Amino acid sequence: MMSASTVKCSVYIATSVDGFIARPDGSIDWLQRPEYATTELQGLRYEDFIATVDTLVMGRKTFEQVLTFEQWPYEGVPVVVLSHRSLAIPEQLAGKVRLMNGVPAEIVAQLGVEGKQHLYIDGGKTIQRFLEAGLIDELTITRVPIVLGAGIGLFGDPAPEQRLELLECSVSANGFVQVRYARVRPHKS
Repeated sequence: MMSASTVKCSVYIATSVDGFIARPDGSIDWLQRPEYATTELQGLRYEDFIATVDTLVMGRKTFEQVLTFEQWPYEGVPVVVLSHRSLAIPEQLAGKVRLMNGVPAEIVAQLGVEGKQHLYIDGGKTIQRFLEAGLIDELTITRVPIVLGAGIGLFGDPAPEQRLELLECSVSANGFVQVRYARVRPHKS
């Protein structure tokens, strides 16, 4: 059995240059430009990242946004949707998606007991809650060359102070700049 302290929690996300992960209405249409799809990303590719993940944890609003996609993008990866209220799971996602409720530490502990080892944390509020709880071990942030001016920010206001160590920085031909950070854990005395 795994404990919460042995479960790795990672973020893999794109932001605008001004730090937004979505427009104010939650739309991510700005990520779907054709020139973004035709250039190979330098750094940690999504396919390589998701291959290391055994469960994706997202918030309700992110789940609702993903449901608007033409195809379910997480085939083969169990998805946990965090919500304080009931939520209808579409029939085609039965057995692939489940609901959970609780504080981040409880969620991680429960998934650890189930044997999960690497959680992908997604969605603005969910990421912020896990950061606030000190549970994010690694952040991969890809900055897209666009200024949105307004939207849903990656970090809360105020965000908790956390020291990070740079693991990698890479630049793609389409202007994407990806940075990977590990959280610096405080030394225990």
